[in-house]
Amino acid sequence: MKKTVLSVAALALLLGYAAVSQTPALPKKHHVVFQVSEPDGDAWGSLVLHVNNTMKSLAEDGGSQVEVVFYGLGLNMLAKTNTAYEEPLKQLSDRGVKLVACRNAMKMRNVKTEDLFPFAGQVDSGIAEMVRRQEAGWAYIH
Repeated sequence: MKKTVLSVAALALLLGYAAVSQTPALPKKHHVVFQVSEPDGDAWGSLVLHVNNTMKSLAEDGGSQVEVVFYGLGLNMLAKTNTAYEEPLKQLSDRGVKLVACRNAMKMRNVKTEDLFPFAGQVDSGIAEMVRRQEAGWAYIH
C-alpha cells in the first residue's frame, strides 16, 4: 500500500511538472515612470519622443506600462492652454500611458481639474508618486 501511494504521488508530481513546463512563460512587462517638472523647453519637446521610443523598444521584451508624472513647472504641460501638446499627449494616453498631475502643484498654482486636458489623471503628490513607483521597482526617468 505504501509503495502504491508513493508511486501515485510520484506520478502526480511528474505530470504536474510536465504540465507546468509546457505552459509558456508570460513575457516580462517593464514598468517605467517619467518625471516632468521643468518649464516648457527641451524636456517638454522630447518627452513624447522618449516615451514612444521606450515603448517601441520594450514591446519586443513583453511590453511596458508607462506613467508620466507632471509636477512643479512641468504641470503646465497638461494645461488645456498648451494646445501644441494636446494631440501628442492624447495619443500617448490612447496607447495606455498614464499621464498624471500633482494635486499639490495644482493647488499651489490654482489649477483646477477643468484646466487640464480631459485625459489627464491626478495624484496626491508628484514626488510621492515617484517614490511609490520606484519602491515598487519601476524604472525612473527624468
